[in-house]
Amino acid sequence: MTYTRKNSSARLKTVKEVAAEDNVSEKTVRRAIDAGLLDVIRVGPTGRLLRIHPDAHANYRWRLHRQRTA
Repeated sequence: MTYTRKNSSARLKTVKEVAAEDNVSEKTVRRAIDAGLLDVIRVGPTGRLLRIHPDAHANYRWRLHRQRTA
């Protein structure tokens, strides 16, 4: 799923913020992004900066929780 700024006025999160909320390392969050488990928005002139929409983060956490309880 792709999230764009036009879809919502929600504040986008950084990798660091998501890591702190989930009590994991930034490296773990980046692995989830690389594996396609967590959708990101690339921003900045070169697209290097990663931002996570709160809905994408909630979906990731829900899927992760569901996998652990299955």
